[in-house]
Amino acid sequence: MQFDNIIDRTPSYSLKWERYKGRDILPMWIADTEFRCAEPILDALKERTEHGLMGYTLPNDHVMANQAVVDWLGRQYDWSISPDWIVWTPGVVPAFNVACKALCQPGDKVLIQTPNYPPLIAAPKLNNLIKVDIGSVEVDGRWTIDLDELEKQAADPACKLFIMCNPMNPIGSVLTSQELERIADICISNNVMLCSDEIHCDIILDENAKHIPAGKLAGFKGEAITLMAASKTFNVAGLGTSFAIIEDPATRHKFNLAAKAMVPWVTVLGLTATQAAFTQCDDWHQAFLRYLRGNRDYLATEIAKISALKLLPPQATFLAWIDASGLGVENPQKHFEDLGVGPSPGADFGDKNCVRINFGCPRSELERAIELIKAGC
Repeated sequence: MQFDNIIDRTPSYSLKWERYKGRDILPMWIADTEFRCAEPILDALKERTEHGLMGYTLPNDHVMANQAVVDWLGRQYDWSISPDWIVWTPGVVPAFNVACKALCQPGDKVLIQTPNYPPLIAAPKLNNLIKVDIGSVEVDGRWTIDLDELEKQAADPACKLFIMCNPMNPIGSVLTSQELERIADICISNNVMLCSDEIHCDIILDENAKHIPAGKLAGFKGEAITLMAASKTFNVAGLGTSFAIIEDPATRHKFNLAAKAMVPWVTVLGLTATQAAFTQCDDWHQAFLRYLRGNRDYLATEIAKISALKLLPPQATFLAWIDASGLGVENPQKHFEDLGVGPSPGADFGDKNCVRINFGCPRSELERAIELIKAGC
């Protein structure tokens, strides 16, 4: 299978591999996969570069890329949007920081679902705002947001914005329609805006789970900000291209005004890759999901054999949130690195007793990681 191929990334200055350069540690941290892009994406990029001119391209003028997003959301989520709702951004991290700037004043409070990935946790402070953590709870073998705590904290008039991940990074849950409806009720009744980072929405592994975009919820009347991208699914994160869907014109105007003169346009190659991904790669996408399901199931089975570790199998993403508190060590991250495996440190996400392992890799690399982990746990 194409996903079994091991590609040497060491000459490419890959951030993932540079971290442990010169050390015998298998990188399994940052959320990009070890899989070659689908050929239609590479063909589209070649065709675009062969044109020979890489001048300014206004994203809103790229009709085909915008239509590709419209059609993709219609097919995948039965969500009918207008191209006017699309705001292109060079990544979801700039986008939720723009949302902080657009919707809050210094000193306001921002609700942040935790654990969460480091740039999202850092966003409130970077924008002179106060972060309020909304933890996650285990219910029937699945992680979800502590909705009672969300309701309690949202009642504070100083809270203006709730930023969440769905699917949830690092814990991998997909919020149900009932959970989303309650989140909408809480936000609407307390005048709290919602910004939903949905960058992993196209990587649903549980066939009984269904992703529902925040912006599709009728109660928000189009005011929710939904952040998406082709980057995680199709491994094109290095092209710096994502998009926000903002139906409400007033909210969209605030967002665009906050980004003005600070956030650059997305690149023409990013637009080209997104268009190809959403129009020519359905077969690749389905094969990718099948491969990840196999990796997820293998990892869950093997981790369950290690009494000191606990993993609730993720419903989505290619990321596994592993509770290593049973090891009884002060620094689980160092423990794993000493074994030869380099996960993301749980402390960066809000829980020092955990690590996050990226299983978006050839099965042979995952098997190697398991062997190393078993040897020391």
